[in-house]
Amino acid sequence: MAPAQRTENENRIRAAADRRLRGEIPPDGKCDIKTLASEAAVDRTAFYDTRPCAHLRVEFERRLQTLQQAGEIPDPREAQITRLKAENAKLKERLDHAGQAIDELTDFRTQALARLAAQHEEIVRLREAALGPSRVSRLPEPL
Repeated sequence: MAPAQRTENENRIRAAADRRLRGEIPPDGKCDIKTLASEAAVDRTAFYDTRPCAHLRVEFERRLQTLQQAGEIPDPREAQITRLKAENAKLKERLDHAGQAIDELTDFRTQALARLAAQHEEIVRLREAALGPSRVSRLPEPL
């Protein structure tokens, strides 16, 4: 490959990498080497091992990782996946808390019903005892 052609390829690759890292992702692509190679019209295998563009792959991946560590995700789909995973984790946590609250309220309801039943039985027993024979004499009501 002629030096001029190599320089032209590297310039196309760097321009495509800059677009990917700015978030300009084609509808059918991602922020990855495959899409980068496709857009730069370079064979993807040129980015691996000791091939001429391997250093550009390393540079692209380093820049992508730096952006991700800074909290920026250039690929909108990857950002959406990250956001949805975080939202899913929050919803699972809320669901766990709701399940615990339901269990606590069910236990409380069961205890309350048991207490009410016991109180009702005591009231019935006391009424029956008050109506039955007794050694207590009732005083006449005051006039």
